[in-house]
Formats: sequence, C-alpha cells, structure tokens
Amino acid sequence: MRTHKDLDVWKLSVSFVVEIYKTTAFFPKNEIFGIVAQMRRAAVSIPSNIAEGAARNHQNEFKQFLYIALGSAAELNTQIIVSQNLDYIQRNKSDELIEKLDVISKMIQGLIKSVTNK
Repeated sequence: MRTHKDLDVWKLSVSFVVEIYKTTAFFPKNEIFGIVAQMRRAAVSIPSNIAEGAARNHQNEFKQFLYIALGSAAELNTQIIVSQNLDYIQRNKSDELIEKLDVISKMIQGLIKSVTNK
C-alpha cells in the first residue's frame, strides 16, 4: 500500500519547509511571533495536509485536504511577497521561493485532478 511518503509532492513540500525555516531564521527578531510564525505554519501545513488527506479512507476527503494544502501554498506565496516588500528577503530569493512554491501548487492541482478522476 502506498502512503503519503510515496508522493513526490509531499517529499518536495517537506524539503520546502526546511528552506522556509532557514530563510526566516534571518528575519528581524521582532517578527518571530509575526510573519515568521505565519510563514512557518503555512509551510508546514502543506505537507501535513497532504499526509492527513492521504491517510483518509475516501477520495473526497483526500481531495478536501489537498485543497487545504493548496490554500496554505497561496497563503505562503502572499507572505513571501510581503516579506520581500519589507526587505526581509532579497528579490532573487523571493523569486526562487515563489517558483518552487508554484511547482508544488501545480503538483497538488495535478493530484486533485487525479483523485477526482478515480
């Protein structure tokens, strides 16, 4: 039986969480309970919801959790842009993060289509 650990999107999003943690480590200390915490929560939410959905018994439940993961990706995309506008992240780094997040989002959308067509 396959689990969430077999999904490429889950693996990629777990790696992306690490990158977000490393990036936000350099944010101003006064943001630790602000945008840093929000970005980290949103990032962790992506693979967590993929995993939780994959563990459910029904495809509709899996799809619901994939949509939540997709929402977290959109939230994180916004937070990266805000961080770049506040000069917490350099533009080239924010562009790189957004590109990776776009790949993850497209993979989640593809998985939603796959689950829907089953």
